[in-house]
Amino acid sequence: MSKRQWPFVLGGLLVALLLAGVVSNYASAHPDGLDSSLLKGCTVNADDEITGGSCPAQQAKDHELADSPLADYGVRGVSNGFLSTGLSGVLGVLLTFALGGGLFWLARRRGPATNPSSGPTNGPTEGSAGPDSDPTADERAARAAGAR
Repeated sequence: MSKRQWPFVLGGLLVALLLAGVVSNYASAHPDGLDSSLLKGCTVNADDEITGGSCPAQQAKDHELADSPLADYGVRGVSNGFLSTGLSGVLGVLLTFALGGGLFWLARRRGPATNPSSGPTNGPTEGSAGPDSDPTADERAARAAGAR
């Protein structure tokens, strides 16, 4: 990566960390579109617990990672909700950045791209017009002026 790209990458990382660490705490606590569509047909109380009716959300079960350290948008063991949510967002961004950066590092080109079927050439090849085949605008103007 060139030196000119580092400020852009670090700036993007800083913005992502700020959004995940601070702004994520101000996201809506109300159910999103998927959750609200699964609750259609049920009645819920103020804590979003199903109290009656029939809906697909009643068959919902915890997934295998429900006991993981970063489950439910927080860090297990941190009692402050604001800090727990922010810390889980920051850890998620750093983990994603590290995994993505590692994959890009593995997939990068290791040297200049070469075509093994074409060897080095020292001049114009058959079918090319040579160095005069693609004149610059100044050269075209000079030729046009000389032709008059």
